[in-house]
Amino acid sequence: MSITKESELIGMKKISEVVGTTLKLMIEHAKIGMSTKELDDFGGEILKSFGAKSAPYETYGFPGYTCISVNKEAAHGIPSKNKILKEGDLINIDVSAELNGFWSDNGGSFVLGKDIYNHQPLVDASKHILKKAINTIKGGVKIADIGYLIESEAKKYGFKVIKNLAGHGVGKSLHEEPENILNYRVKSNKERFKKNTTVAIETFISTNSTMAIELNDGWTLVGNKGGYVTQHEQTILITDNSPIILTRSNRLWD
Repeated sequence: MSITKESELIGMKKISEVVGTTLKLMIEHAKIGMSTKELDDFGGEILKSFGAKSAPYETYGFPGYTCISVNKEAAHGIPSKNKILKEGDLINIDVSAELNGFWSDNGGSFVLGKDIYNHQPLVDASKHILKKAINTIKGGVKIADIGYLIESEAKKYGFKVIKNLAGHGVGKSLHEEPENILNYRVKSNKERFKKNTTVAIETFISTNSTMAIELNDGWTLVGNKGGYVTQHEQTILITDNSPIILTRSNRLWD
């Protein structure tokens, strides 16, 4: 959305702090032996305590308050009492919500316990690439150039990007213009980031796959060639200089 008055900025800051704090607390709360349903219920209670509503549940009827993807799941994993977290699991939590008519979105991948399967390099690459991409964004920068940066950086680390998942505008709804802030460059896309707009920037960094495909449950996405995918996401306000990280309460880069 385009921020045109102080009340809109305040609204976006409030909901962004809520989803950022919820993500941080969920990552800290995740324990070996816990079900993803238990972890999701914990996140749902935090959102309720702030008076916020889960965006995927409200918008799409998603069967959970948050998306929790484990190991080979790339995105939109459904919380389940039968999915038990184990040592070394690669976990992604994506939290988006609405408060007082404003929406914000963030997510992060992490390794639970000891990194016995060597997922940490993929996690670190995703975090670093997102930070570099966001620090490059300001009003007038081409969206395609950020896609090029993300894919180029992924290649430097020895990884790939998922090409059919993307960042997006956010604010008065969960997904707004620009709808496809992709992780690779589309040369024909001449669209530029606009000052005073709020967008959710996401990295989707992969070991093997370049596309996400949907499972029969109608939600869960996995890589088309297997392997693992990490995602990190921040909602930002674009300026003439460095963007303002609205979801910084998630402490993703600490």
